[in-house]
Amino acid sequence: MSAEGNSAVGEHGVSKRAKVTNRKPGESVKPVRAVKPAKSAKPESRLAMVRRARKINRELAEVYPYAHPELDFRNPFELLVATVLSAQTTDLRVNQTTPALFATYPTPEDLAAAVPEEVEELIRPTGFFRAKTKSIMGLATALRDDFGGEVPGRLDDLVKLPGVGRKTAFVVLGNAFGVPGITVDTHFMRLVRRWKWTEQEDPVKIEAEIAEIFPKSEWTMLSHRVIFHGRRICHARKPACGACPITHLCPSYGEGETDPEKARKLLKYEKGGFPGQRLNPPPGYPGLPAPPLGAGD
Repeated sequence: MSAEGNSAVGEHGVSKRAKVTNRKPGESVKPVRAVKPAKSAKPESRLAMVRRARKINRELAEVYPYAHPELDFRNPFELLVATVLSAQTTDLRVNQTTPALFATYPTPEDLAAAVPEEVEELIRPTGFFRAKTKSIMGLATALRDDFGGEVPGRLDDLVKLPGVGRKTAFVVLGNAFGVPGITVDTHFMRLVRRWKWTEQEDPVKIEAEIAEIFPKSEWTMLSHRVIFHGRRICHARKPACGACPITHLCPSYGEGETDPEKARKLLKYEKGGFPGQRLNPPPGYPGLPAPPLGAGD
């Protein structure tokens, strides 16, 4: 299913069959816009919401069959460090920064023994480089001293590492170890609230409520699909409602641009014909690889 091939016209725009007003003999027929029916005052039941949520997940699976983590990594250590670096910046900027970092410090032992000022200089493009240097050198030291230089595959162990919270831990568990988890980032929080899956604002409470809606086997891929949709179509400031493939399931339709042509211009990454965030995207990704650091400057 293509986001561009399923416009909202017919669902929320001008009706496909024009309606006509009552007219006198000889008057021309004038098409009028269909009036969107008023929403029922009856609140959606829990069962209906769960069914709608699961249908959204199924349809997003068709829209983004290639959904994946958008950080470049080759092993759990690289994914862990890259995820910590991704705070307050884009995955693209991290992917442009980590090749030099991992070429210089390929193992936890190497990073733990590094000169902090040299690490700071390498990761400067990601922002907050002093605090991030402290975190990634701290977690590297902990991996070296407490885990034999290996990234642990348990949530309880991961969240004890410097700079690692539940979100980072679930990214690593789901994508490096195959352990299901829900990644509650800003995109995920925004969309699940727009879709009325939860009213919570605390990430841990959101995680718990969403976990009750979906089977555990879906948690990791659900996270990827929702985050993909948030980055490409359902943006924070200007959602591309008119180019969204799931408007018929969205209770917040109309918060963004509803005109199909204008909405298509808001699409990002491969949906808009632009490069993605990964320099080395996985097989099957339909978009363009991101350029290396400095290539577009």
